[in-house]
Amino acid sequence: MPVDPQVQEFLDQIAALGLPPHYEVGAVKARENAKLRPRQAGPEVAGVENFTVPGMDVDVPVRVYWPDGDGPFPILVWIHGGGMVVGTLETCDAACRRLCLGAECVVVSVDYRLAPEDPFPAAAEDSYAAVKWASANAASIKGDASRLAVGGESAGGNLAAAVALMARDRGGPSIVHQSIINPMLGLDFDTESYIRNAEGYFLTRRTMMWYWDQYLQRAEDRENPYAVPLCAEDLSGLPPALLMAGEYDPLLSETEAYAERLQAAGVSATFSYYAGASHNFYNMPPSVDIAVRAMGEIIEAVRAAFGSGVKA
Repeated sequence: MPVDPQVQEFLDQIAALGLPPHYEVGAVKARENAKLRPRQAGPEVAGVENFTVPGMDVDVPVRVYWPDGDGPFPILVWIHGGGMVVGTLETCDAACRRLCLGAECVVVSVDYRLAPEDPFPAAAEDSYAAVKWASANAASIKGDASRLAVGGESAGGNLAAAVALMARDRGGPSIVHQSIINPMLGLDFDTESYIRNAEGYFLTRRTMMWYWDQYLQRAEDRENPYAVPLCAEDLSGLPPALLMAGEYDPLLSETEAYAERLQAAGVSATFSYYAGASHNFYNMPPSVDIAVRAMGEIIEAVRAAFGSGVKA
């Protein structure tokens, strides 16, 4: 089907800014330009507070969101996108607020280090450190460590998948669910969706190739499953997953491939395909109906994993 008209309107707003591709201006300017894109405000939540948590090499900034009530609440660690190169806590602030309210959970948003200044494994280790902190300190943030999930979009989808692998391989923390939304998971740039959606839908094939080059600066990292989850030989024993991608996303094929590999490994994995949608559609404003539907599906999956039911 054609691009959803509401999605196209949002893409047109971004195109009208006339910003050059990130690979033409480099990481620093790309981050400045990314802040010029339309940014939505999220709903009010009961509380928001910034913390720093101990990481592998550095302290990692996180932002914690709370719903109303005394808890203990389930915990969702959410990881922003941006190709491992751009993105901040503000990138997913509106989404974290919606997730917090909709899933009635504590949301811990991770401000991981960015490439190329801090290439792999910095972002993966920072994200894993945030998950370990959320589990170990659940009581202090009104959380329930026995109901801990991870999620993220694009680069954050990669990192959510990586964290699930790391937690399995390193003996915890226990994770009950992973939401992997339009994720960058593999290094095959000749998939059907990469070729079909190479240009014209916000995220391009050439930009993705550049992002990966910034993140993976050593040849051996290109075969590390914590960097490239589709490289993992064994996907068994991972938490149930929701994987989501749109028709006009270059990353569609690898998202579906990862879902199929999870299912083949005995993991409960749902692949959700959105016709007419581009990359990052779930994070578009509430005026985009398909974005509201996608956010609702994520919330429903998270609530079901937490065992808290779904509101009508």
